[in-house]
Amino acid sequence: MPCVYLDNHSSTKLDPEVIETMLPYFKDLYGNPQSLHELGIKSKQGIDTARKQVSELINCSAEEIIFTSSGSEANNLAIKGVAMAYKDYGKHIIVSSIEHLSVLYSARRLKQLFGFEISFLPVDNYGIVKIDQLKNLLREDTTLVCVQLANPEIGTIQPIKEIAQVIKEFNAQKKNGKTFLHCDAVSGCGIIPVDVKELEVDTLSLSAAQFHGPLGAAALYVKKGVRVVPQIDGGIQENGRRAGTENVPCIVGLGKAAEIAKLQMEQNYKKLVSKRDKIISELPKKIEYVYLNGHPTQRLPNNVNFSFEFVEGESIVLLLNLKGIYVTSGSACSSKALKLSHVLEAIGIDPAVGQGSVVFTLSKYTTEEEIDYLLTNLPPIIERLRSYSPLYSHFLKTGTRMVAGPGTDYEHHHEHEEK
Repeated sequence: MPCVYLDNHSSTKLDPEVIETMLPYFKDLYGNPQSLHELGIKSKQGIDTARKQVSELINCSAEEIIFTSSGSEANNLAIKGVAMAYKDYGKHIIVSSIEHLSVLYSARRLKQLFGFEISFLPVDNYGIVKIDQLKNLLREDTTLVCVQLANPEIGTIQPIKEIAQVIKEFNAQKKNGKTFLHCDAVSGCGIIPVDVKELEVDTLSLSAAQFHGPLGAAALYVKKGVRVVPQIDGGIQENGRRAGTENVPCIVGLGKAAEIAKLQMEQNYKKLVSKRDKIISELPKKIEYVYLNGHPTQRLPNNVNFSFEFVEGESIVLLLNLKGIYVTSGSACSSKALKLSHVLEAIGIDPAVGQGSVVFTLSKYTTEEEIDYLLTNLPPIIERLRSYSPLYSHFLKTGTRMVAGPGTDYEHHHEHEEK
């Protein structure tokens, strides 16, 4: 059976060069970077090299990089760290409604424990934040705005530069303190160009697992002069901002992956867009009642998210798995009831349609043959699942759709798709 891996927002295949770079730190260079002996010094040199490689990927100084264990930890450190550092200037935070849960839950924790007030920035039907609404939400006591670079579920890329400009203009009028901008770039960094100076963000998170580096290694960019309160105490590592013995092999792997991503980005982007657009254009020709979620063009080059009406995403995932095609669903099953993800809910997808959402994410290793294999095997799977569906049977007999519940509006979804 072939292995067609299309779940590259969850994790990616390690680049062979990354593996080769990491191996010595598993076998021979096992010293603690804080030790003063030769093995410790060599481990520290490996970390220093990686810090420079990561900084060059996003165009900042090496001193502005903090290594973490994951993108979620980086987001927690940025949001909780900045909020607590500047709480005396205000306790109001703005987060977009489609942020990663590590962002949403970090903000929620600040609300629960320290009385912060959270405002949610809405998005349009494509998942792009409403900048006019941001202007309305900003207040004198707003200390932090969180908007992701790109959404891992629907692929939509946000206008971060425009958002930064709005905040910059707002800061020019503020009487006390400053409003900071955090950007969760985990889903985009290493795949699309990221320049923190051009974006004018204050903090930005990234993860090796998204661009063929190892799991367990990520980083947070903190602009020089921005204070963060450490969330892990107990040591002097990362200039006292993140305690704990460093995961040297994975940090080294992150650095090498960053170096490779920068060198290959342009050529990888072209290949990914070509394959992504092939899926987007060909699938609707083979399957009826299928709808693209997210912006049609302002999206990550490796992301495709379709909702297949009359079927459930989990069933599609399981049957594709039997064919050696590995994808993920955009919906989640909770308490025996299908629930839309908060992302699909935020962009206004009808629950009866959104529960059939499937995310296909490509990588530089995805081949044309694998795309063809997907396009060949997915249509009969959808046909098979619809043959069991009472919703589809009702639709075929009557030409009308069964109402899924209060607020159901299929016409709204179809208008969204036509746009």
